Amino acid sequence: MSLLFSPVAVGPLEARNRAWVSPMCQYSCEQQDGMPNDWHREHLASFARGGAGLVMTEAAAVVPEGRISPQDVGIWNDAQAEAWAPIAARIRAHGAVPAMQLAHAGRKASTYRAWSGRGSVPADEGGWQSVGAGSDAFGRFAPPRALGTDEVAQLPQAFAHAARRAVAAGFEALEVHAAHGYLIHQFLSPITNARSDEWGPDASGLSTRLLRLVVEAVREAAPDAALLVRLSASDWVEGGIDTARTIEHVRVAASAGADWFDLSSGGLDPRQEIPLQPGYQVHFARAVREATGAKVNAVGLIDEPERAERVLADGDADAVMLARPWLRNPHWALEAEVVLDGAVPADDPHASVWPPQYTRARLV
Repeated sequence: MSLLFSPVAVGPLEARNRAWVSPMCQYSCEQQDGMPNDWHREHLASFARGGAGLVMTEAAAVVPEGRISPQDVGIWNDAQAEAWAPIAARIRAHGAVPAMQLAHAGRKASTYRAWSGRGSVPADEGGWQSVGAGSDAFGRFAPPRALGTDEVAQLPQAFAHAARRAVAAGFEALEVHAAHGYLIHQFLSPITNARSDEWGPDASGLSTRLLRLVVEAVREAAPDAALLVRLSASDWVEGGIDTARTIEHVRVAASAGADWFDLSSGGLDPRQEIPLQPGYQVHFARAVREATGAKVNAVGLIDEPERAERVLADGDADAVMLARPWLRNPHWALEAEVVLDGAVPADDPHASVWPPQYTRARLV
């Protein structure tokens, strides 16, 4: 069996394989109420049916003002949790781990989805005042309001309440989104955090207090769930987060209760210069894994089965997350298994990720 299709422990859980679905925003809550709908159910269930080991929802906002766009999903009320429950059930029924990403967009909130416009959404179209670690805008977005000291202190409980709802809805794994220029990332990076209160940098120059308290709060709220943290391992801007800082961020989050780390990069500063090429972020996963011993996944232009297998075989990561390949082919894992492992054993059709209803289509 290939490494990609071998099981792996994720905290207290086991995923059937290491081909995972990365969070992908769909911007499809047309009523602007944060409620997942038929689109989200069909979208996410298709990946589980297609053989994924873990299926992560798009960023689910923990408070209304934490949405990236007015059409984002949420998990800030019980009605949303009830709407998520059948989606989690379908993912699980198809054999994958249902996972939810918990998020707050910070200064990158209240923006148009790509096909509706550009920049910040005005109030008369459903927009709102964004908030952030400071008051500097992201590029041409509207400037945020800097959160007060007491407001920041309330954020861990917002994540905790969302975590309880997600678990009640049937999600078995949770991910704290601390990457891509969103709120927790804004507190982690020296580029965006120049605060002088207790939420600013400490004597060593690190500003990990919010990350630590959010992870602790989520862990306390969901003690039996697998807990992942997504980090941007580089801001790709001089003076920003680099690998050394990321290793410290991982150590802080691991001590607070995180089981697994999802290593991405960028998204904080429009000046970023990212060298896009296949596997361009894999070295971040390897560096963290070697320095800390933490379980990690790699993400970013890992499109072909052979490349995914090589990432695992070389010891760079413990799993891989893919995004666009799943959009192009929701059954990516079924084809990848054929490429890497060949035919299903004749005496055990269930040894494969292929649903038995589909095995006649295997091209072997």
